Amino acid sequence: MTKHQPRPRRGGVKRRALAVCAGAALCTLTAVLPAAATPSPPVPAAATPSTPVPAPTSARHLALPAPTGPYRVGEVDLHLVDRTRPDPWKPGQDHRELMASVYYPARHTAGRPAAPYMLPAAAAHFDDVTAGEYLGMNIPKGRADWAGTLTHVTRGAPVAAGRAGRLPVLLYSPGLGEPRTWGTTLVADLASRGYVVVTVDHTYESPEVQFPDGSLVTMLPPGDPDAYVRKALSVRVTDTGFVLDRLRALNAHRNPDADGQPLPEGLAGALDMGEVGMFGHSMGGTAAALAMDADHRITAGLDMDGNLTNVDGSLMPVARHGLDRPFLLMGKDGETDTGPGWEAFRAHTPGWTRQLTLRGSEHASFTDAEALLPQLRLSPCVQASDIGTIEPATAIRADEAYVSAYFDHWLRGRGGRLLEGPSPRYPDMVFVD
Repeated sequence: MTKHQPRPRRGGVKRRALAVCAGAALCTLTAVLPAAATPSPPVPAAATPSTPVPAPTSARHLALPAPTGPYRVGEVDLHLVDRTRPDPWKPGQDHRELMASVYYPARHTAGRPAAPYMLPAAAAHFDDVTAGEYLGMNIPKGRADWAGTLTHVTRGAPVAAGRAGRLPVLLYSPGLGEPRTWGTTLVADLASRGYVVVTVDHTYESPEVQFPDGSLVTMLPPGDPDAYVRKALSVRVTDTGFVLDRLRALNAHRNPDADGQPLPEGLAGALDMGEVGMFGHSMGGTAAALAMDADHRITAGLDMDGNLTNVDGSLMPVARHGLDRPFLLMGKDGETDTGPGWEAFRAHTPGWTRQLTLRGSEHASFTDAEALLPQLRLSPCVQASDIGTIEPATAIRADEAYVSAYFDHWLRGRGGRLLEGPSPRYPDMVFVD
C-alpha cells in the first residue's frame, strides 16, 4: 500500500420542518432542524453571561471510555476571532467568532483539573433542546448530567513531545445539530495515540456555543433547507481554513486566543502542520471532503456517514470530480441514502479511497451516543433505534482502530494492513466493493 444525520424520533414527537429530506443519512443535513424554527434566541458573544442551570438531582453521572493510547490527554479551549470577514450568519457583526478545543498527548496530568464534557450553560441547552430536537434521539430531559459527565482529559497539562518533536494535526467537524463535544471519545483516543486534535463549533449553526464570558450562542432559525445546507457547508470550509491559519500562528509561538489565555507548556512549536488530516461525522464528514477539496494543506480525510449529495439530490462537486488525496468513507449499516454521492465520489477519485460499513450500527454509532446512551438504561428497542444492535464497546473499539490506522498510515507512514481487507479482530467492519 502506498503512501446523516439523525432520524426524527418515532411516535408523538412534533415533525421537523425539514424532515422532507430523502432518506436517513441526510437527516443531519436537514431533519435536525425544528419544525417551528424554535431554537433558543441567539445571544451575541458579547452579551451578559448566562446563568448556569444546575442538573436535576436525579440526573445520572455518565462516563466516557478511557482512551487506549500510551499517552494521557490534555486539552485547552481557544476563543478565535476572525476580523477579516463579517459573520455570515449574523448581519451587522463585522467579525467571526469561534470556539475550538485542542486535545493533545500530555506529559503528565497530576494536580490539574479534569476537563468538563460540556460547560454549564451549553449543557443545559443540550439537555433541554439539542438532544431531542436537533439530534432526534430518545433521551429524556433531565436524565443525564451532561456538565458532570466524566472525561479522561485534563485541562492545561504540559504537552508530550512527538516523534522528532512534532505531532500530526487532525481537525474534527461535528454533524449539523451536534456540539463539538459529541465526538470526545474518538477525539481523546486519537490524542492519546500522539495526535493534536482540534474540534470546532461553527457559531450560529452549532446548537449551542458557550464563550469564555459565559454567554451562550445558539443555532439561528433556518430558511430554505437546500440553501441552508449549502451555506453551512461553505461557511464550514472557510472556518476550517481560518482555524488552520490560527494553528500555524500558534505553532509560530503567537497565541491565537482572543482573550490571551495562556497555552499549555510545549504546545507552541509542537504541531506538524505539514501532516494535517480532517474527519467528521455526518455533515462534518461532508465538510471534511469539501474542505480537502478547497485546501491542499489537508493531506488525508475521513467521512463518517456524511452525504455527498445536496438536499435536492444533486451531486456535490467533490462527488463529481473526487479528490487527489486519500479519503476514507465509513458508513452505518442498513438502508442509507449516502449511496449515490459515495458511489460517484469513489468512481471519480484518482487518489486512494475505501468504503467501510460497521455492521449493526446506526447513524449515531460514530459519536459519543454509542458510549453514553447505554448508561441511561433506555429500553433495548429505543436504544437500538438510536445506536443500532452492535455491542457498544465493539463499535467504539472498531471505530478507534480503523480511524487511527488510517491516519497513522497517511500521516505517519506506518503500516496500513488493517486498511487492506477484513480483519478477524474486527469482524463487524465490512469492506464495501
